[in-house]
Amino acid sequence: MQLRLRWLLSVISFIGTWAYSISGELNSVQAAQTVVVTKGSSTESIDIADLRKVAETGKVPPDLQRFARQLSPQQRSQILSALRAKFDLNVVGVSRLLDTEMGRTLASALASATQRRDNVGVLDVRSGLVLGARKPEGLSLLSFVEAYPRQTIYIDLDRAFRVVGNFNTSFWQTQAFMAAIAPQLAPRRPQLNLPFDPIKPGSASVQVLNLKLNDTQRRREIPVDVYWSEAASSAKPIVVLSHGLGSVRTDLRYLAEHLASYGYVVAALEHPGSNETHVRNALKGKNPLLSAQEFLDRPKDISFVIDELEKLNHSQLKGKLAPDRVLVIGYSLGGSTALSIAGGELQLTELKQRCKGNLISFSLGEGSQCFARELPEDRYQLRDPRVKAAIALNPTTSLLFGETGLASVAVPTLVEAGSADKTTPALTEQIIGFGKIPSPKWLVGFVGGTHLSVKDPSTTQDQAGQPNTFYTGGEVVGEKAIDIRNYTKAIALAMAAQLTDEAAKYAIFLTPEYAQLASTDAFPIRLVTEIPPEAQEVVNDFIQNQR
Repeated sequence: MQLRLRWLLSVISFIGTWAYSISGELNSVQAAQTVVVTKGSSTESIDIADLRKVAETGKVPPDLQRFARQLSPQQRSQILSALRAKFDLNVVGVSRLLDTEMGRTLASALASATQRRDNVGVLDVRSGLVLGARKPEGLSLLSFVEAYPRQTIYIDLDRAFRVVGNFNTSFWQTQAFMAAIAPQLAPRRPQLNLPFDPIKPGSASVQVLNLKLNDTQRRREIPVDVYWSEAASSAKPIVVLSHGLGSVRTDLRYLAEHLASYGYVVAALEHPGSNETHVRNALKGKNPLLSAQEFLDRPKDISFVIDELEKLNHSQLKGKLAPDRVLVIGYSLGGSTALSIAGGELQLTELKQRCKGNLISFSLGEGSQCFARELPEDRYQLRDPRVKAAIALNPTTSLLFGETGLASVAVPTLVEAGSADKTTPALTEQIIGFGKIPSPKWLVGFVGGTHLSVKDPSTTQDQAGQPNTFYTGGEVVGEKAIDIRNYTKAIALAMAAQLTDEAAKYAIFLTPEYAQLASTDAFPIRLVTEIPPEAQEVVNDFIQNQR
């Protein structure tokens, strides 16, 4: 997911953070210069000017030191990040969010931490958000505070902590899962004789063919970058890359270049109904954030691109393509797209029920799946038989595929997960779903990996200085995540090779031993083909508690 989308949904998180209030976060508009914060038997009045000092200097004014000592260092750090955050949302974008079920749930949850917990309190929160977005600086915590339509805001911190404790529960459940299985993650340094280093680029020089394909039947123009080299041949499968929600076709450029250097033809496409441009326009109020139809159109985009590549096999790339043998690699929402076109059946009955509930507890990945609830049918099968293998990087699966939809995946599948992923938490979005996928399959876990770690560094430069909240931030990207991207290059190359005559030569890179060998101090890596019994017990307990 691109940051703009994450900002839109993380308004939830950003306002959730005011509940932590070292700063007594909410404040009133024009005349409202005071926040009254209650914690236990302690009450503190905080002026808006002091909030600005905290945001500008990072230091707590002397008269607030006593109150600040009641909060943990982590709470104070999160508040400072929230005070400094700016959100790329205009009045129309905020209004659209608040008119969704998630927005309404958000406003109600926030109001429950104030003195006014009734409908008036909800209207006050909505008003503060909309009016705050009108200020010259745009929507921020401080503009919201200043726009709040009452002279004094009263915050019950203990109640606020309980509200915030419900935010992104899947992420915290994943952390509990990781703690429970920690003894199974002890490092080993196996001795392996590798045929070559799969992280190093191949010998072929990579070229890029830029295409704009027009699906006239569905009225969708699909940009595609085709990475190829003279070493390409029909003996190797085509690789198709599907990006995340609100992102671009260069999401995995480093991976496309790597595979192309080994003679694979890689098509990185852009989904026009869920790319960066679409989400940017949604933030400006020009279109909905995501239509339900997009969950069907994304797999159809891939099928259409395969059709068009087959035509290129008779022109520019004559004889270099195998359009009947395709490996699909998808990231985030693109991961669920890859699973769909690999045979995973969309099963939406439970999704349509759960998405009527408390969305505050959802991760951003769960929330994004809720857009599918407007689809008229409850089941959809979108498999393309030309797809012979799939890789799903940090996919969203918890709601889209119901109880048994992933059992219909019909090809060898590799799923990647990061233990510190807030957007698509590993336990709910990858680990539970992995158990439902038929073999052959592989699950790769990066201990310490975040949602954006696997992305091309060119698409994560905007992460510097972003606030670390319950839903976003804290991302490990760029050079800090190079170990994750290197291993991803190795296993993607090995998965592609499983569709060639060289399958046996590359199989060693799909073993637990190679994962251990590729591990670093920063990122222990584990690969399994089945969830170990001890870990499965923890998973089963989680599923039982959910019911």
